[in-house]
Amino acid sequence: MHFLVRLKKNNNREWFEENRPEFEAAKENHLDFVQRMIAELGKINPALKGQSPKDCIFRIYRDVRFSKNKAPYKLNFGAYFCEGGKKSEKAGFYVQVQPGGNSFAAGGCWMPQPPQLKAIRQEIRYHTDEFKDIILARSFKKYFNGLSGDALKTVPKGFSKDDPDIELYKFTSYIADHPFKDKEVVSKNFVKENIAVYKSIFPMLSFLNRAMGT
Repeated sequence: MHFLVRLKKNNNREWFEENRPEFEAAKENHLDFVQRMIAELGKINPALKGQSPKDCIFRIYRDVRFSKNKAPYKLNFGAYFCEGGKKSEKAGFYVQVQPGGNSFAAGGCWMPQPPQLKAIRQEIRYHTDEFKDIILARSFKKYFNGLSGDALKTVPKGFSKDDPDIELYKFTSYIADHPFKDKEVVSKNFVKENIAVYKSIFPMLSFLNRAMGT
């Protein structure tokens, strides 16, 4: 967290190279966190057993080729826990560490391809009560304020505007997120808290992956 605070004020290559030892130490700290997460998550979802931190961690370097923002580095450390690793299209669990109250954990399927999105909507249509039970469960609502993905303003093709559950079908990303305060991130209970969040969203991840046939 200390390194990221300093990076925000000095987001340039010269400063980064001068302070690379501090970055490497922060990176190792993040690797340790991710390794502990994998060990605990594997107890809940056996499909995650055997992964390495490199399967989950995103690089800090930004791709600025098509961006007006030419700052070379991200201001966070992020990791995606999913069967198949961070490049998988399956629903998974993402954790981002960023100072200033910008840390969070999120789970679900972000911007699925049209065939996968269609499959998710159809699965929700066929098993509406099951999906609603998942996102309305007390364990889910303890950490998430409903779904937080982007949604269409219009009715998706093949659905009726009069459908009582039409709002569930409008989403283009099926995700939910839980914020963390800075003091929670640096707490010794941070891994434990993330595992609790994962447990609460795991039924939704299983539903989405079943819908996509993964």
